[in-house]
Formats: sequence, structure tokens, C-alpha cells
Amino acid sequence: MKPRIVAFIPAHNEEKSIRDCLAGLGDQTLPKDVELDVIVVADNCSDRTEEIALEAGLEFNLSLRVLTTKNNKQRKVGALNSAWKSIYGDPLDLYDKKLNIQEEYYKHSIKAILGMDADSRLAPDALSQLWEGLMSSRNIGGVMAKYTMRMPKKKSLISKDDVQYEEKIATGQYGGPISRWWTHQQKQDMASWLLGLQYSGGSTYVLGGQATLFRPEALQDVIDENKLDGPWQDESDVEDMLLTWQIQKKWKTLISPTARCFVDAMRSYHTFRQQRNKWQSGTVELLTNSDIGVKSKHRGKIWGSQIKSFINLTIRVLLILLIILATATDQFFWSWIWLTPVVIASILNTILAIKTPMHRTIDVILAALLISPEIYLWVNLITFGNVWLGKFSAVKKDGWATQYNAERGNTRSKLAEGIIAIILLIAIGTYLCIDHRAFLTSETVQIAVQPYLETGWVVLTYLTIYSTLAMLYQIWRLRVNHKA
Repeated sequence: MKPRIVAFIPAHNEEKSIRDCLAGLGDQTLPKDVELDVIVVADNCSDRTEEIALEAGLEFNLSLRVLTTKNNKQRKVGALNSAWKSIYGDPLDLYDKKLNIQEEYYKHSIKAILGMDADSRLAPDALSQLWEGLMSSRNIGGVMAKYTMRMPKKKSLISKDDVQYEEKIATGQYGGPISRWWTHQQKQDMASWLLGLQYSGGSTYVLGGQATLFRPEALQDVIDENKLDGPWQDESDVEDMLLTWQIQKKWKTLISPTARCFVDAMRSYHTFRQQRNKWQSGTVELLTNSDIGVKSKHRGKIWGSQIKSFINLTIRVLLILLIILATATDQFFWSWIWLTPVVIASILNTILAIKTPMHRTIDVILAALLISPEIYLWVNLITFGNVWLGKFSAVKKDGWATQYNAERGNTRSKLAEGIIAIILLIAIGTYLCIDHRAFLTSETVQIAVQPYLETGWVVLTYLTIYSTLAMLYQIWRLRVNHKA
């Protein structure tokens, strides 16, 4: 048999996206003498995913088969492991079935396994580029594509009289200004992360599930070392990061400098929050739960990212509290030097916006004005705070279920209530400060408050200096001509 790549595509009710995913595989130029097989796992589906996948396989001339799962409790992890067991066998099989000669030849012909999400699409030649990276060295266990969020088309392009208006909106191909704004922010965030990985030599601490090419021997090592029935585990909300850390014990995990994969973004505040909450809580669990029994060589970098978020949150909360206290007691003094970190942040975000693939002019302007980056950062900081507070809670939430429910509209956002609560707090606080101004600005209160203000401003100054130096270092690294 010729050497081959086998694609595993778990698909839970993905009738709207699976055809596009398979069309991307049909566009690929395969490496010389290498064949491609595709396994779509229709996981607990109640729609036409299986039917559409089979039709697309014929349409795009793919060697495709569909596996169906029923009552799979492990969701994506269970679907991926089903695809693995269909080739390599099930260690939990009581009858210990042996592969026949044909199956053994087929198994040994597989030189790479492509893990893909059903709502992702590889750019043309991406598979060859991933293959080139994986085969460049014997010790490489996995190579990840560079991800770019797909920008939805303007909703205004569809006529309201179009009989398929609601159906077209439901596909996610069209969106309003807010969904397009959210998409770009995630795209810029991803671009910043990818650039950081490339500046560090291309080694990654997570081989994303959207599109990664694995070496089968590396996945088998994970199974053997951890006594598993399949490479993927559901012990973490970030199963791809857990798998990557396990692979890194013996193998390198890299990002491809050229292969690109287009993925769907979360297009609302609510779905974005639920996704990031799952990612953040899963990351924190891997960092702090010793029972999982795996550590990454990138552990310091990941902790550094957590500390950076903590400092960003502390700076903003402390600044707000100090300004309120200083203004209320008539002890606030403006200094133009405060604009220094603001200007540097503006330069940094402008460069990142420009380096983001397929950026829009409005996105660069909003980045330069720090409007978009600051809003987006606050949302992430709220998630960061919630996750770490939840770490001390006795109740563990199911991140996968929460995200699924949010994406399907089964839960709703509390953003409106939060904004109203903040406005009411500001209004009440302003009224109380004005009503009690004589007392708050009295010499007795000013003297009592002054030591706290001085200490707070000193702490804020040191934190801001550290944050500013970190931004300058990031700007200096961005001079290298890497592409996100």
C-alpha cells in the first residue's frame, strides 16, 4: 500500500458546515505518492450530517467513510477515539480481536493522522505543508496549522425579502457589525498568539484540534504510557492541550510557518465568554491539578500568561479605585506621563492589527484608539477572574456542555443586566460623593486617606512600568518578519 494520511473529523450535528470542511480536503494537493483517507464520525447526530458527508465525499472524489456513534458520553474525545479504534483496534475488546493481513498492511501504511474540526477548512496546499513539517525530522510528534477566523459577510448584503434570509443567517456566513467585530478581535488575538509562538522557535504547548497533523507513533506512545484505550482523554476541558503535553514527553510539537486553516469564531459576547471560560478553566486545571500527572515544558510560559492577566486586571481595578477615591476626596492630580503606557499600547495594538491576516481599515483605527483592544481585554479579564474564583468552588462545571448550550441558544447572556448594574452603581456613587462632598473633602478625611492613596499610586506605578516594559519588548520582537 502507498503511504497515506487519514483525517479524523468528529461531527456532532454539523450538517451546515461538514460539506465546506470536506471541500477544503478535496482542494488539497497531496504530497507525492501519498494518499488521503477521510473518516467522518457522525457523533450522536440528530440531523443530516452523515448523509451530507457521504454526498460530499462523492462530490469531491474523497476516499471517505462515516462512523456513527450512539450514546457517546465523551463527546469529541469519544468520537476521535472511535475513529482511532476503527483502525488500530480497541484494547478494551474482551474478545481481543486481531487485525487481518489487509488491516495490518493498512495500519502500517498510515504515516500521519489529521485531526480536524467539522467547521474548519484547510487552505489549499495546507496539508502538504503540514506533511513537510511533520516529515522534516523523526522526533516531531505533531504539527499544527495557523488558524485564522473566518469573517462573516455583511448581513446587509442579504435582502430582507429573500425567502432564504433566516436560513442564510443561521449558517453563520453572514453577520452584523457586532459579530464581525467579535470575529476580528478573536482573529487579532489568535494572530498575536501565533506570532509569539513563531518568535519562540515555533514550539507550541497546544496542538489545536481544528487542524493538526500527528505522527501515529506519538499517539500510540501516549496510549501505552498512560494505559489508555485511545489517545484523547476527557479529563480536561482542553483535551488538545492535555494530549500535547503528553506527546511532549518524547516528541516535539510545532506550529507550521505556512499551513493555514480557516475556523469559525464565536460571534456573540455570550458564546465567546463560554468558550473562553472552558479554555481558561481547562488551562488552570492542567496547571494546578497534580492528579492529572502531566506537565509541559512550556509551563513557565503559560504561568507567565496567567500572571500577565492578573497584572492587567490589578492595574485597571486599582486605577479605577484610586481615581474614585482621589477625586472624591479632592486629591486627584493629573500627570502627562500617564499617557506613556497608553501611547505604547496604541502602537503595539496597531502593529498587531496590521499583522492580522485580512484585516480591515476600521479594525486598525479602532486598535490605534485602543477602543477594541480594551473592550476585548476586559471581557477576557472578567473570564480570568471568574475562573480563578471558581477554582475555589466545590462545584465543577461541565465546560463542554456549557459551550454547546450557548452556541445552540439554550442559555442567554447576562450582559444587559451587568451593564445596567454598573450604570446604577456609578449613578449612586456619584450622587453620594456630591451629597457628602463637604465631609469627603474635609482635612480629617484627606489626612486619613492620604497614606492609602500614596501606597496605591506607588504600587500602580511599579505595575505600570513592568507592563510598559513588557509591551516594549513585544514591539521589539514584532520587528521580525513573521506572518500570523
